[in-house]
Amino acid sequence: MGRAPALLSQFLSLSTTAAPHFRASMTCRLNPRKYLNGTAKIPPIRENLRCLCSVAVSEPATSEPSSTPVKKRVVSGVQPTGSIHLGNYLGAIKNWIDLQNAYDTLFFIVDLHAITLPYDTQQLSKATKETAAIYLACGVDPSKASVFVQSHVRAHVELMWLLSSTTPIGWLNRMIQFKEKSLKAGDENVGVALLTYPVLMASDILLYQSDYVPVGDDQKQHLELTRELAQRVNYLYGGRKWKKLGGRGGAIFKVPEPLIPPTGARVMSLTDGLSKMSKSAPSDQSRINLLDPKDVVNNKIKRCKTDSFPGLEFDNSERPECNNLLSVYQLVTGKTKQEVAEECRDMNWGTFKPVLTDALIAHLHPIQVCYGEIMSDASYLDSVLAEGARKAADVADNTLKNVYQAMGFLR
Repeated sequence: MGRAPALLSQFLSLSTTAAPHFRASMTCRLNPRKYLNGTAKIPPIRENLRCLCSVAVSEPATSEPSSTPVKKRVVSGVQPTGSIHLGNYLGAIKNWIDLQNAYDTLFFIVDLHAITLPYDTQQLSKATKETAAIYLACGVDPSKASVFVQSHVRAHVELMWLLSSTTPIGWLNRMIQFKEKSLKAGDENVGVALLTYPVLMASDILLYQSDYVPVGDDQKQHLELTRELAQRVNYLYGGRKWKKLGGRGGAIFKVPEPLIPPTGARVMSLTDGLSKMSKSAPSDQSRINLLDPKDVVNNKIKRCKTDSFPGLEFDNSERPECNNLLSVYQLVTGKTKQEVAEECRDMNWGTFKPVLTDALIAHLHPIQVCYGEIMSDASYLDSVLAEGARKAADVADNTLKNVYQAMGFLR
């Protein structure tokens, strides 16, 4: 979700085997009384969610019992700003392929999040279509997943306003990304949307009664705010209060849990192994874009930052670039970590870089070919997005109707 919620999350996969998925069982430790005055505090961002959840590897998603009547729901999305790069793909999009086979999935282009900072109005529509085409080119199947544009489902904005009325300003002031970006841009250049977009992210998730949300390290705090908002609204307006207004009673929103992929959650820059690969990085040399041609990929890998240690190895804190490049190689080849470690242990950079380049080009080529075919058929892409928005709206409108009712509006 980069600059906004990645909400985020296997696109083109050369294997049909579903990867193991992680489940997190989370327990709220907040005092419900504090919801009335907004004094409940959002936990500060952590290295992980260890203090809030226990994470266990389950069986592969495809082996879930057939007796389960309804699939769990997963939502995720990517902004249509800048070029979709290897970090977006390996950290989020590539995981969606397995998710769509195991869950009820909604994958959308979060264009409303793209306007929280200054943007090119001439490019927004074009970039939105291109992002949708990349989703499909990478393997998202519209017959399995709802693919749509966020702004095409108006309930996102409506629910955001309703949630805003119950969101304590102190919760938003503690958001790390807002602090960092507002400090960099200056108060006069920062719109209210940059402060309130975590509420829109919460709306994106809660509208669909989501069970799980794929998240990376930089989105944990935003998901925790979403969970707290769900609990706050459930406490303030749900249960008997809602039933007295003619509703079904009980919880208005499901409280979503994080779905953390076992690998690929954080792909680092090619120029700095300690910084995340980012659309907003000033140098295009820092990232591999999914649509980069072969010669550009070759040039970027040739020039990427390395080190002077002998051999190649994973998990050496003094070799972040080495760990990052080996991880990328592992993910695009589908090999295990142990296989890559044994294959590359005695290689030097001069030997490894061409191997990595060939693997990247081989992996990206079918995506690029498929992308070109999709972009040449505008009617097909439009029909996919229209059908995805219709399916999403069916779910979203039902949630929104319940929220209006529980909050006392005349309908």
